[in-house]
Amino acid sequence: MKRWHEKATKEDAQEHGLTSQEWELICQALKRTPNLTELGIFAALWSEHCSYKSSRVHLRRFPTQGPRVVQGPGENAGAVELGEGWVAVFKMESHNHPSFIEPYQGAATGVGGILRDVFTMGARPVMLLDSLRFGDPSAPRMRYLVDGVVRGIGDYGNCVGVPTLGGEVDFHPAYNGNILVNAMCVGLARKDRLFFARAQGVGNRVLYLGSKTGRDGIHGATMASDTFDEAAEHKRPTVQVGDPFTEKLLIEACLELMERGLVVAIQDMGAAGLSSSAFEMASRGGCGLELDLSRVPVREPGMTPYELMLSESQERMLLVARPEQVGEILAVCARWGLDACDLGQVVAERCVTAYWQGQLAFRLAVAPLVEEAPRYHRPYQLPKPPSPSPVPSFGERDVAADLRALLASPQLGSKRAVYQQYDQTVGGCTVVGPGGEAALVLVPGTRIGVAATTDCNAYACSLDPFAGAAQAVVEAMRNLACVGAEPLGVTDCLNFGSPENPQVMGQFVAAVDGLSEACLALGVPVVSGNVSFYNETSGQAILPTPTVGMVGVVPEVRHRPRFALREGDCLYLLGPLEGELGGSRYQQLVLRQAMGFVPRPDYQVEQSLAGLVRSLVRLGLVAARDISDGGLGVVLAEMCHTVGVEVEVPSQATLPRVLFGEWGPRYLLACPKPFRPAVELALAGAPLTWLGTAQGGALVIRWQGREVVRLALGEIAALREQGLAFLEQG
Repeated sequence: MKRWHEKATKEDAQEHGLTSQEWELICQALKRTPNLTELGIFAALWSEHCSYKSSRVHLRRFPTQGPRVVQGPGENAGAVELGEGWVAVFKMESHNHPSFIEPYQGAATGVGGILRDVFTMGARPVMLLDSLRFGDPSAPRMRYLVDGVVRGIGDYGNCVGVPTLGGEVDFHPAYNGNILVNAMCVGLARKDRLFFARAQGVGNRVLYLGSKTGRDGIHGATMASDTFDEAAEHKRPTVQVGDPFTEKLLIEACLELMERGLVVAIQDMGAAGLSSSAFEMASRGGCGLELDLSRVPVREPGMTPYELMLSESQERMLLVARPEQVGEILAVCARWGLDACDLGQVVAERCVTAYWQGQLAFRLAVAPLVEEAPRYHRPYQLPKPPSPSPVPSFGERDVAADLRALLASPQLGSKRAVYQQYDQTVGGCTVVGPGGEAALVLVPGTRIGVAATTDCNAYACSLDPFAGAAQAVVEAMRNLACVGAEPLGVTDCLNFGSPENPQVMGQFVAAVDGLSEACLALGVPVVSGNVSFYNETSGQAILPTPTVGMVGVVPEVRHRPRFALREGDCLYLLGPLEGELGGSRYQQLVLRQAMGFVPRPDYQVEQSLAGLVRSLVRLGLVAARDISDGGLGVVLAEMCHTVGVEVEVPSQATLPRVLFGEWGPRYLLACPKPFRPAVELALAGAPLTWLGTAQGGALVIRWQGREVVRLALGEIAALREQGLAFLEQG
């Protein structure tokens, strides 16, 4: 390989993932041939992962403004107002490619990166959520991947001291060659104490702080912007290595520096490392930087400017500060045991200039690398939505056997084997953790609750990306309603195959339109997010997976929402009695049919019923569950912890549609018998069906005068543990 200062060639550009056209654009922008270091910087910042060159033209359709929005897209994370001067700061990011190559470190550093995105804004992280997609558990390496990812998330979050409180885990053979690891973090800050990644103030100093720089993660951004083949494991050296204990020190040091007013601007060295943080901070601030790379703390001898600029070593920050405060900052970092140094200064000219041992390493204008990075209008072919399929003839189907199959599947079974590895109470603010419809924590010193959830039915999105994406948004709103929370904002993680494939690009465009329509209709703006393309191996793409993370607020938390039945509870179904089987888990896992019509949401009805549920939960009148994956039968079984339930399904109903149908605003409500009159009065005029009473030691379902399901509590528990039993078997 060439030395860092030697001139690059078109062949070098191709090795860095750049096209011939992009090579020509670089030479035109510079009016000369770049050296190898400059080429590496262009390749990283022009990568799909950093520049969003295939998606940015479509993301503009998202609604991003609202009365509660404090910070929308364009910063490290989004922020929405909670009340009493508090804001929630949140974002979701992907770490898919690294996690497939090295699952433990890939997932762990994904958690570390999303934590830094949030505390860089001046917010203390209070909860983590993860949305995970794996292949068939019997596929090669899959159990190793599941185990490594789960341990990586748990170990990093537990060591840092941030509880992991929610998320989702799903399985489908389409992820055999590309698993998805999407991490979301929510933090809390005072509205008047937010910090931004905008370098400013000519003469201000640029400081490096955190871990020493090593050779791990070099080319991470370009690797994340490429497809895999059978040689994927050989890319292991590009995976970063995390140190959660240093991350904890970094959190506390940065928050102290912010509290003491010592920070002008700050950014995490994430994807593309020092390159992205330096050029993006300069771009946002409309200025330039002058850096001395010889001062960068290193943990390996002989590192070159090329390596220093492109390393993605973890737990590092770039900070802008006033010259007179540098000594105080260095003293704080020393007290926290962190490396720190004065790396350079802010300059007026919009260039980043770097020196190495007294020699000019590179001098690059900011605009061509950031604002003028390529923007592609990729050709796309919108998918044709499937036609409504006729209701299958169920005949004398054994619905009890069907329910057992759903409960025993890794998709719908208990996720206890995953979340038992996560600390859920550290921080002392957790109200609802794993097992609830949404996570809920208290804002310290108040009774305000901040709730969060992640949602996506990728199987439905593969049938109809528009409707599937829209349904993910309304389901997230329903989940928040079940803990009494009003939705405030959305972050997303849009996971797709290669954008160079018109069919994949069509899926992406349709999903963006579905998300946009739903967010606009519900009045929930998109304030942050991430796009992850090239999730495919040897031409086999993943299912379109537009994951939605939604944050909401409970103005006053008066009690802890519950999700298990109690003896004597009265059960109701709020919403349509029958659900739709198109695109349902029943169709996917029991009927084994990759087909079906996914309905588009009725936003007005969704909002109306969510508002009713929200009010009842806040008053403590009901325990509420959203009827989604698996349908009513699965939700009933999930609520039977210590007491059973006897349910009578109306005789005129189609039984599989009632028990296994999905979509639409359908909720299972349980209330103590004394509250029944108040609940029925509050829901007068709403579509409400009496189901039965919580009693006994089994889930019993009757229809047309006969018992069609009887599952003892012990059998339910055993079935639900089967799907992920391999995680506990080692």
